[in-house]
Amino acid sequence: MIFDKSKALFERACKIIPGGVNSPVRFFQPYPFFVDSGNGSKIYTKEGNTLIDYCMGYGAVFLGHSNQELALEVKNQIDKGSLFCIPTEKEVELAELCNEIIPSAEMVRITNTGAEATMHAIRLARAYTKKAKIIKFDGGYHGAFDYVLNKAGSGASELEHTDGILNESARKTITIPYNDIEALESVIKKDQESDNDIACVIIEPVLANSGLVLPEKDYLNQVRKTTKQNNIVLIFDEVVTGFRLALGGASEFFGITSDITTFAKALGNGYPISLIAGKKEIMSQLAPSGKVYQASTFAGNPVSVTASLKTLEILRENKDIIYPQVGKTCDRLVSGIKDIAHDKEIELTINSIGSMFQVFFTKRSVNRYHDVKTSNVTKFSELFKGLLDSGVFIPPSQFETCFISANHNEEDIEKTIESYENALTKVDKI
Repeated sequence: MIFDKSKALFERACKIIPGGVNSPVRFFQPYPFFVDSGNGSKIYTKEGNTLIDYCMGYGAVFLGHSNQELALEVKNQIDKGSLFCIPTEKEVELAELCNEIIPSAEMVRITNTGAEATMHAIRLARAYTKKAKIIKFDGGYHGAFDYVLNKAGSGASELEHTDGILNESARKTITIPYNDIEALESVIKKDQESDNDIACVIIEPVLANSGLVLPEKDYLNQVRKTTKQNNIVLIFDEVVTGFRLALGGASEFFGITSDITTFAKALGNGYPISLIAGKKEIMSQLAPSGKVYQASTFAGNPVSVTASLKTLEILRENKDIIYPQVGKTCDRLVSGIKDIAHDKEIELTINSIGSMFQVFFTKRSVNRYHDVKTSNVTKFSELFKGLLDSGVFIPPSQFETCFISANHNEEDIEKTIESYENALTKVDKI
C-alpha cells in the first residue's frame, strides 16, 4: 500500500509534536499512516486505503467504529451542551447501571482515563490500609505514572527505563512475576516479617499489555485468597478486559470479586471515560465524603457519559448475542492462523480469550512476561508489515493485543486468514 500523504503529514507532525505522535504506541517504522475515518471493522487512511482493523482503539471500540446508535445519542447531547461542571442525572444513571452489572461496584466514581482511575484506586487502597507499598506484576501496565512503570508492559516495554521517576516512589513498588503464586506469597511473608507495609496488589486479570498472557488455572482465585487472608486490598485493573470479556468484565468471567476495580476503554466505545468501582467502605473515603482527594473538570462530562450509557445499554440488551458472536469470530481466526502455521511448519504460539488474541514467534508456551520478551520480535515486526501491505492492521508492537469487534464478519475473517498466510510465508523466510 502507498502511504505518501501520511509520510508528508508525519514530517509536519515531527516539527511540532515530540516524535510526531501523541502516544508512543502509535509510532512504528518508518512512519505511521494517518487515519481519515472509520466504520464498523474498517479504518480508512488519508490516501483512501481500506484496512481491516484489529487494534480497535487498543480494545476500546468494541461495538465498532462510528456506531450510529451511539452517534445519535451523542449528537443529541451535544445540542444540549457538552460540559457544565455541575452534576447531571445521567451520571447517576450510569453509576446505578454499573452497580447492577459490575460485581465489585457497591459505589463508583466516574473519571476520564484508565491511568487516572488506577492512580486513584491505589491512593484509595493506601488511605484505607494506612500502608504505602504496592505489588504489581512484570508486564502489567496501569498507566504512565511513577509507581507503576517498573517492568511495565505496552509501549514502556520498548524502553530500558523511564527517566524522570522519583526513586522514592519506585521504592514503594514491588514487582513480581505473573502466574507465580509462590512469588506473591513469599513477598507478602517477607514484608510482614519486616514493616508490614503492603497496601494493595494491582493486577490485570488477563495481561493485555504484554501481548496477551492468560492466567493459569486457579491463579486468580489464589491471588484473591492470599490478599484477603493478609488484609491487602486487591485491585483488578480492567481497563482492557472490562465489558469486553463479559458484561461484568473479568470479575464476572472468572467469578472473582476484587475490592476495587478500574474500567475505561470499552466502557465508552471510544469516548474518553473511566471509572473506579469498589466496596462502599473503601470508596466512601473519596472527597467530599472522605479525605482522599480526587477531582477533575471533565469527570462525568455529559458527552462521554451519554456514550457510555448507550454502550452498556446495547451490551446488556444483546449480551447473549454479542459475547458468543465475538468469541466464535475470534476462535475462527485463531484456528485459521494455527492451521497455516501447522501446514507451513512455522513455530509460533497463539494466546486467545474471548475477543482477544496475539501471535508469538516462539515454540514455548507464553505464560509470563519473560516468555513474551524472549519471543522473536523481529519476525513479529515483519508480520505486522506483511499484514499492513495486504490491508490488515494489527497493533504494531508484540507487546500489545489484537481485538475483535462486534462488527467483524466472516468476510473480514476470510480475508484476514488469507493475509496471515501471505505474511507468514514471507516471515518464514527470515
